[in-house]
Amino acid sequence: MAKLLVYDSYNNKFYKYTLNENDPMPYSYGTTLSMREFRGSSGANVLWTTTAAMEAWNLTRRTYGGAIPVGYAFKRIWEGGHGTASQHYAGVSFDVGQGTNNAIRRKIYNAALRSGAWGYVEPLSMTPTWVHIDRRYGTPACAGSTAGYPTLRRGRRSTYVLILQDALNALGYSTGTLDGVFGARTESALKACQRRFGLTADGICGCASWKKITSAVLGIGRTSTVIDR
Repeated sequence: MAKLLVYDSYNNKFYKYTLNENDPMPYSYGTTLSMREFRGSSGANVLWTTTAAMEAWNLTRRTYGGAIPVGYAFKRIWEGGHGTASQHYAGVSFDVGQGTNNAIRRKIYNAALRSGAWGYVEPLSMTPTWVHIDRRYGTPACAGSTAGYPTLRRGRRSTYVLILQDALNALGYSTGTLDGVFGARTESALKACQRRFGLTADGICGCASWKKITSAVLGIGRTSTVIDR
């Protein structure tokens, strides 16, 4: 069993679930996406996503009209496996269609485009053996890019806050919890980490802070300071 946090941007609130591996993902249509499929190769005890990502999945699944094989979905950033600004760590990205043929992958790709629900559908020329779709949200902190994570400060709630908390905890700067809410403990932990990296310790996670923190934590594995509560 695992704990799943689902962020609903409509009311700026997290919902918590405890699921078995074969349980359907909350908000997913019918049984088209199980907890096991969403987890993929992640060994984490706590996972997260958003209602918007699940709604995008539903629209794509209905448009496609059949089962969509999922190769990769969720990862925690210290598990690695993707780049430093991957939306997989935010729980809003899917790599699908692995093990199928070009015609099926193009059909999935076209269904994702027609749904109009995804923030990004990667061109097939960049993903020759799979289809990448993600429901990224917010304005990237680094200018001139449509990728990356948004600027975070005290009071914010999102799965991007979960990435930040998870990274800080893994690096030894305790946020006290893993809840997706940027509170006083998260701010203090971020300031301490910023001082370590020679950044302005303002408690705001912008472009420079994201680059330093994600580069330091990516793929380092579960450390003794990672928390799941």
